Amino acid sequence: MNTEQFRQRFMLHLPETEQAAPSCIGRQAAVLVPVIDYPQPCLLLTLRASHLRHHPGQVAFPGGKADPTDLTLCHTALRETQEELAIPAEYVEIIGRLPVVASRTGFAVTPFVGLLPANVKPRPAPDEVALSFEVPLLPLLQQDHFLPLQIKRHGEIQQIWVCDYQKHFIWGMTAGIIRQLGKQILG
Repeated sequence: MNTEQFRQRFMLHLPETEQAAPSCIGRQAAVLVPVIDYPQPCLLLTLRASHLRHHPGQVAFPGGKADPTDLTLCHTALRETQEELAIPAEYVEIIGRLPVVASRTGFAVTPFVGLLPANVKPRPAPDEVALSFEVPLLPLLQQDHFLPLQIKRHGEIQQIWVCDYQKHFIWGMTAGIIRQLGKQILG
């Protein structure tokens, strides 16, 4: 599947609008799901710096909480991508968004899918990102890469998704977003 085929499938299967969980209203965040426009598209992911207070050392998408100065949540995702990876907003073609996800920290996170040119050169900000890396998009979107895991959090059993792909352990919200994208693209 090339990037144009990805774009067409994504646009043909846009999800219905979903509302954020009531406990998340008011605490908004956004991430960019960056797809690099190679002949065989790749997904750009980050490994969060190990010294961070929240989610240290986890595989993630660039993104974060909305600032009062952000005009839209899409702006939040683009601003955070600029801050974390030095990728200017004008390099990103937003093609849509995925359903809002409630984070375990109480945020309503909106994932925006964006296409990046093949010549993009991310420069991770060491205060936030240990490294950035690419994984082939189509193989990663296969549902059989994801396994459900039951965890006990605050006395309640919750299910999260995990994926061990090319020596990268992807779990939680990031795995859930990738899995949702795969369901949308591959059916």
